[in-house]
Amino acid sequence: MLIDPQFLYRREIALKSSAAESPALVQEFVVANRLGIHARVAAQIVRVASRFESVILITKCGITASGKSILDLMTLICPYGSKILISAKGPDAAEALNALAALFQAKFGEL
Repeated sequence: MLIDPQFLYRREIALKSSAAESPALVQEFVVANRLGIHARVAAQIVRVASRFESVILITKCGITASGKSILDLMTLICPYGSKILISAKGPDAAEALNALAALFQAKFGEL
């Protein structure tokens, strides 16, 4: 799969400019459901993240994806046991992280 270099450049600029404004809240999560982050789970994460105004970024192995984009999340390839960092920056960052933490704790409703 090829990634547009302009997309990567725009993302890097956006991350740098947003990081300069104020610190983000960051929390580490472990993917504990057996099937990892697949399409349905990514959709659940996006559904929760999209309820909040904050910018939500998910990072695995140095690769960062928007928590509000299913396609971005799927590119991270997060199987069972993956450690990821979720950062939230904005007026409701704490609430966003709490909502995502609840989703991860519930293993996305999977056994």
